[in-house]
Amino acid sequence: MAKGWYIVHTYTGYENKIEKTIRQKLEAGELDSSVITEVKVPVEEVIEIKDGKKKSRKNKFLPGYIMLEMDLPDIGWKSICSGIRSIQGVTGFVGTNPTQRPRPISNEEAKNILMKSGDIKGEKTVRITQAYSVGDQVKINEGPFASFSGAVEEIYPDKSKMRVMVQIFGRATPVEVDITQVEKLVQ
Repeated sequence: MAKGWYIVHTYTGYENKIEKTIRQKLEAGELDSSVITEVKVPVEEVIEIKDGKKKSRKNKFLPGYIMLEMDLPDIGWKSICSGIRSIQGVTGFVGTNPTQRPRPISNEEAKNILMKSGDIKGEKTVRITQAYSVGDQVKINEGPFASFSGAVEEIYPDKSKMRVMVQIFGRATPVEVDITQVEKLVQ
């Protein structure tokens, strides 16, 4: 037996309800807590910028799936897996049919998903939803260049950063800022 992360396919929108049901069954002793050690619904933080105001919300980035950390035994795995499959809204384990032993995802895949959701230390990703394009006039609200205005010269969506040309001492100077530090100016 070796611990691993397994992906369970669910009806979309039922993820939190199924997570709660699994936790209740673990507490009641209907599922073995020595086998199922963790239940997660992977979510990511999304910052939405509207009218210059930031709103943070959590989005499921794997809708229709939950993650189970299990130490699945070689003998008796069928009863454990059928107990999970019998929960209303669960369609099964990803990559296998009900007669096959489920396979865990790789450690690297699990690490990437858990980092993206901020469950393990590392680069927690925050997705920004604001449409900027090259040439847009923006005002910098935060940081050392607060109150400067300029034109967007380049956008780096993977880093959530942009390069803005601002006027410093009468010269156009490129400044790299975080997307959350700027506000689009109405033209």
